Amino acid sequence: MRKRVAIYFTGGTISMKYDPHIGAAVPILSGEEIVASVPELSSIADYEIIDFGRYPGPHMTPQRMMELSDLVRQELARTDIDGVAITHGTDTLEETAYLLDLTVDNQKPVAVTGAMRNSSETGWDGPANLMAAVRVAASSEARGLGTMVVMNETILAAADVSKTATESFDAFESPDFGPIGVIDKGRVIIRRMPLNRSFVNTSQIMDRVFLIKVASGSDSTLIEACLGAGARGLVIEAMGRGNVPPGCVTGITTAISTGVPVIMVSRCQRGRVYDSYGYPGGGKQLKILGVISGGFLNGQKARIKLALALSLTTDAAEIRKLFEAGEY
Repeated sequence: MRKRVAIYFTGGTISMKYDPHIGAAVPILSGEEIVASVPELSSIADYEIIDFGRYPGPHMTPQRMMELSDLVRQELARTDIDGVAITHGTDTLEETAYLLDLTVDNQKPVAVTGAMRNSSETGWDGPANLMAAVRVAASSEARGLGTMVVMNETILAAADVSKTATESFDAFESPDFGPIGVIDKGRVIIRRMPLNRSFVNTSQIMDRVFLIKVASGSDSTLIEACLGAGARGLVIEAMGRGNVPPGCVTGITTAISTGVPVIMVSRCQRGRVYDSYGYPGGGKQLKILGVISGGFLNGQKARIKLALALSLTTDAAEIRKLFEAGEY
């Protein structure tokens, strides 16, 4: 029986062409125009084309991501749809993919893809990536794996994936755990199951959740500025195992004492945060203060998860449970 896939086109480099008047690439191509460059697509599955927008990656806001999540959930509820493929700008692709993984509770596959080169460049990778994403979305092997990022014929779990290079074809990687599978000669091969996935049962996402990266000599200035701007939550991208300069502790203490949850992640590309160190600003002191561990998440993903959690609760214990389940 033929599989049927809904394809959402949101913009990004896959929809871009070089504009000589501007002297740079801009999103111009519609879903129909992109699909026209991939005639082999019909041999993989039947499909529906949905033009969600022509947004460059930096124009995709959490609110737009949430709107896309609502549409994907409606699409997957249809009995005649076997999966969803989504094209997306690579700058924020991992954030949208993770939001979808957290909010879409369905066994049908969701595959998010993009392109590292635009359609005016030699070696445009958009058509091949789109074909691979549709293969995964239509695949029985990918059922139950949540949202996946499919780039360069590699299948990556949304919770693990990160963009690690500015323009390389293999920019998307899972630094800690590696890919969950590959597409080889048109075949979807899954070799690892993503475990400990979270689900946040919400159709809303809160704003005023800020991400702060610390560096040597950082103090509480940025933290206090975020609190003054009405922060509902903070994500601190800390050093190493989750440590901050001592000057940051005052601001973190103020945030927690006023009911603003603080999530700690690492600025390192690999590894999780842990309360290994007991000096001022060390992870042990921060945990005692009430800081919540973000585990293996990077800063941008922890921000998405916290913004979703805050749409349901402001209770620190409930937010801690959502972030730290299975971490300790």
